[in-house]
Amino acid sequence: MVAMSGGVDSAVACALLARQGHEVLGVTLHLADLSRVGLGVSRCCSLDDVTNARAVCTLLDVPHYVINMEETFHREVLGLFVEGYLAGQTPSPCVRCNSRVKFGELLRLADTFGADAVASGHYARICRGENGELQLWRGVDRQKDQSYFLFELTPEQLQRIMFPLGEMTKAHVRALAVEMGLPNAAKPDSQEVCFVPEGKTYRDVLGKLAGSRLPGPGEVVDEEGHVLGRHPGFVGFTVGQRRGLGVASGRRLYVVAVRPEKNQVIVGEAPSLAKSFLEVRQVNWLISPSPSLEVEVQVRSHHRAQAALVEVNGQGVQVRLREPVFAPAPGQAAVFYRGERVLGGGFITCAW
Repeated sequence: MVAMSGGVDSAVACALLARQGHEVLGVTLHLADLSRVGLGVSRCCSLDDVTNARAVCTLLDVPHYVINMEETFHREVLGLFVEGYLAGQTPSPCVRCNSRVKFGELLRLADTFGADAVASGHYARICRGENGELQLWRGVDRQKDQSYFLFELTPEQLQRIMFPLGEMTKAHVRALAVEMGLPNAAKPDSQEVCFVPEGKTYRDVLGKLAGSRLPGPGEVVDEEGHVLGRHPGFVGFTVGQRRGLGVASGRRLYVVAVRPEKNQVIVGEAPSLAKSFLEVRQVNWLISPSPSLEVEVQVRSHHRAQAALVEVNGQGVQVRLREPVFAPAPGQAAVFYRGERVLGGGFITCAW
């Protein structure tokens, strides 16, 4: 079973498996129709995406199914997305979409279809260790590596997942799509969160879904509490943001914190964003961790992983970075690596 979006990556993944002699079926998940709240259909669920996925499957002589997962997606992804921003966090919706929907639900569906495994177009690898255990590794193409968004997968799930593109570069995938004559070979990659409709932003989605719960205007203050200006709503600001602060100052200012309880956005200079300690909760381990371990930690999808010491404490961990990291934000994922291997990860609750 292949998770089929309308993009070139899942199309090539499906074609490669079919070429290799696997019995394949394509499944497109209908996740969000935000036209019901006046925004339009999400990129990942547009008619064009479904048409592209179906055209690929037709070309490959592969069955294609569209499964409605709106209720699950709203509960596991969109609801947490809204609650995160209302709490002053910077959520990581792609992580939960992968673990709870794309693989969590698809693996359950695989049993219904009689499928042995679920494959996708993610740029990540599943490798076998010296003891025979399956491990999650970065994709070979470091510019496209998506292992950061997959840390919530479990060792049991890895046994039934395939990433056919993990050893490839994006350029190679594009070339294969052209060679195979796939109808979406030239389709550009989306640059926004997949559920955000074309021409809209995450702020538009948030405004519609939060409704009357959306906070109103408040103060922009510096770290000493001096009022520098007004903001239209703190949910439009994230830690590390520099543009669009709405204040005039001779200093180069950034958002250093968001305080929902006071309806304030706190701004300061770059040194205030350099953090050496992280508290991380809701941790999922792909190893059996020792109480203390040396890792590299990555706090954004394109951030350079940095050496750190992790102290395991119950359900959470404290991370001591060897060098300060710039602007880690509550709600973001912190993913632990050792070289190319993903060890686990969780969500940042605070940084100092």
